[in-house]
Amino acid sequence: MKGIYSLLVKIVWYLLRLVAKFQPKIRLFVKGRKETFQKLENIWQPQWKVIWMHVASLGEYEQGLPLLEQLKKVYGDHKLVITFFSPSGYEVKKDKTPADLVVYLPMDTISNARKFLGIVQPKLAVFIKYEIWPNYLFELKKNEIPTLLVSGVFKKKQAYFNWYGGFLRSALQCFTHFFVQDDNSKALLAAIGFTNVTISGDTRFDRVSHILGSDNQMTQIGRFKKDNLCLVAGSTWPEDEKILLPVINAHKRNLRFVIAPHNIKRQHIQDLKAAISKRTILYSEMENQDPDEADVLIVDTIGLLTKIYSYADIAYVGGGFATGLHNTLEPAVFGIPVIIGPNYSGFIEAADLVQKGGIIVIRNTEEFETITRELLDIPEFKTKTGAINNAYIQQKVGATNTIMQYITDLI
Repeated sequence: MKGIYSLLVKIVWYLLRLVAKFQPKIRLFVKGRKETFQKLENIWQPQWKVIWMHVASLGEYEQGLPLLEQLKKVYGDHKLVITFFSPSGYEVKKDKTPADLVVYLPMDTISNARKFLGIVQPKLAVFIKYEIWPNYLFELKKNEIPTLLVSGVFKKKQAYFNWYGGFLRSALQCFTHFFVQDDNSKALLAAIGFTNVTISGDTRFDRVSHILGSDNQMTQIGRFKKDNLCLVAGSTWPEDEKILLPVINAHKRNLRFVIAPHNIKRQHIQDLKAAISKRTILYSEMENQDPDEADVLIVDTIGLLTKIYSYADIAYVGGGFATGLHNTLEPAVFGIPVIIGPNYSGFIEAADLVQKGGIIVIRNTEEFETITRELLDIPEFKTKTGAINNAYIQQKVGATNTIMQYITDLI
């Protein structure tokens, strides 16, 4: 099975190189991987002691960041290497991370795994959440390198827990320890014989708790909001915007709107602005225009949403009408109500907060209009809803400390 898997990886790599000629994102995926070994060989020094963290994309990077920062503090004599699978994570964070080196992870072939580990020779390997690459894991175990899965989530439908999942179950045997988010994940692993499991929770709670104590001031956003109430719609997709825009266009209350779409390509930003009948300004234009005159702000750049949420009185988090819900913890930590679409299955924290009443689910424009009006008309309702979110997050912090205690005993 290992040989079949490795052959399939090679076939996929060949096909990706063909597709890369026509797809810009795949082109980055391919080009970046072709450069990985050259980058490593150009700078590598054999005396380095290395800790390696692998993440899939931007969300997993944010999940791993609290641990990365602690590793930087405690193991200052080590080099920290981060590998990304996706261009959407690598291209955003390649120059903005505490790590000493950021590269793409070469495709999961036996030869790549041996070559990568032969150069890097990590003292510890950390994989975040779902990232399980068999050939890398087999080589890590063969070289007796301690390997952790952090903030893992397992579900019954995954191959590991079904009759056809023997090969992937063998890959799980390469982990020294699993740090999982919930009881269900621990129980599933126990059912297939794994006892090296700790329920540590999700390191994202540590991440957003840290954000709460950071300097989130943004002068331009403050000028835009002034003394008005503000609804921030973050990471919206066209399906979300279809629900939100009728309410934004018809709204006559003392409320300002910030929309931070997931897609910030020029054409989409232009189309979005054209669909809004109220006075609208783009974030990129704020230095040259008076934000006091606008009712709606469209954020046409990346990396600002976390701070912008600190100015929100109500947040809408996108993806619940589209491909999958985005991060609800980032607005929730500021103690504000959060509104989402109906597709949040598989997001543990969202399901918890829906049940507790801190996150409110809408299914159409009418429900969005109704809940927005109620939150504005009943301040006590808005305050109570937001407080549920903040309290939930504060109860969940601490995963990073649990993991660090284990690591300090390990290396």
